[in-house]
Amino acid sequence: MSTARRFEDTAIHVDVKDYYGKKLQKQTDLKSNACLAPSQPTPTHVLKALKKVHADVTDRYYGCGLVVPECLEGCSILDLGSGSGRDCYMLSQLVGQSGHVTGIDMTEEQLAVARAHIDHHMKEFGFKNPNVSFVQGYIEALSEAGLQKNSFDIIISNCVVNLSPDKKRVLAEAYNVLKDGGEFYFSDVYSSDRLTEDIKQHKVLWGDYKFVSVTYRLFKTPKGSPEPRQVMYNGNITGVEGAFQFDSQYTFKVNEVVEVDGEVASILSHSRFAGEFTFQPQGGTSGPCAVRPQPAVVDPFQLVLQRGEKGSAAGGCCSAKSATCCK
Repeated sequence: MSTARRFEDTAIHVDVKDYYGKKLQKQTDLKSNACLAPSQPTPTHVLKALKKVHADVTDRYYGCGLVVPECLEGCSILDLGSGSGRDCYMLSQLVGQSGHVTGIDMTEEQLAVARAHIDHHMKEFGFKNPNVSFVQGYIEALSEAGLQKNSFDIIISNCVVNLSPDKKRVLAEAYNVLKDGGEFYFSDVYSSDRLTEDIKQHKVLWGDYKFVSVTYRLFKTPKGSPEPRQVMYNGNITGVEGAFQFDSQYTFKVNEVVEVDGEVASILSHSRFAGEFTFQPQGGTSGPCAVRPQPAVVDPFQLVLQRGEKGSAAGGCCSAKSATCCK
C-alpha cells in the first residue's frame, strides 16, 4: 500500500528560512532596496488599519506591495508566506469579527513574532475572540499543513511566490483551497528576462530582486465561454465608493454602464463582487452608450514604461482561463 510523501525542504527552502529567520531581524537589515512602495496612494481605511499593527510586527515586514483587495467584510483569507503577520493583522480589521485571516509560513522565527502578538491585536481591535491564526507549513503543500479544500474566499501573498522553486505547485495548491468564485490576489517581483546562473546562485537576490513589482488577481471561476455583459457598479464597497479600479483595464465608476468581456463578466458574477454590480446583456442599456475600456496592457514592464514609473511597484495585466485577471 502506497502512502503520500511529505513535503520536504529543498536547499532553496533552507537558505530562504535562514535569510528571513536569522539574518533579517528588521527592515533595515535588508541587503537591497527592492522592497518598494505601491505605485498608488494607500486608501485611508487601510492606513488606519496599518497604524494599529504592533511595531515589533511591522519592523519585520519584507513585502513588495500592498495586498488589500476590495470587499473584505466577513471573508475568510489565507496569507501565503505570512512572515511576522503584518498583512494578517491589517486584514483582520478589514474582515471584521465575522471574518477570519490565516497566515502560513515555513519560518519558525517569523511565526513566533506573529503568534506573540495575537492577544495584543485582538484587544487593540476590540474583538472578543481572535480572528487570526498562524500555521507552520509550506505554500507548496497547503493541504498537508491542514488547510481544507474550498475553504477560503481570498488568498493573498506579498513577495513570496518568487521564492518557491515550484511555482506551479503553489498555484495548484492555492486553487484547491479557494472556494468557487474565490480570488488569489498576490504582489510579487518579476524579471524581464531569464535569470543567469550567477544570479540564480546569488542568495540575497532570491529574497531581494531589483526588478518590477506587480499585483495579480486570479479568480476561480466556472469553465466555459461566458458572454460579454454590461455592468454597473453600485458604489457600496468600502474605500472605493465613487470608483472601483478593478485592474489596469477596468475602472468602474458608480452608476456608469461599462461593457466587459466574457471573462470579466464571469469573474464579477461568480465572485464576492456579484452583489456589488447590476448586470444586463450586452447592448441592453437604455441610457447613454456604455463605456468601452481601453485594450489591456498584458506585459507588466510595458505598463511601467507607459506610466513612467521607474523602479516602482506597478499594477497591470491579465491572463489564463478560469483563473484570471490582474491589477
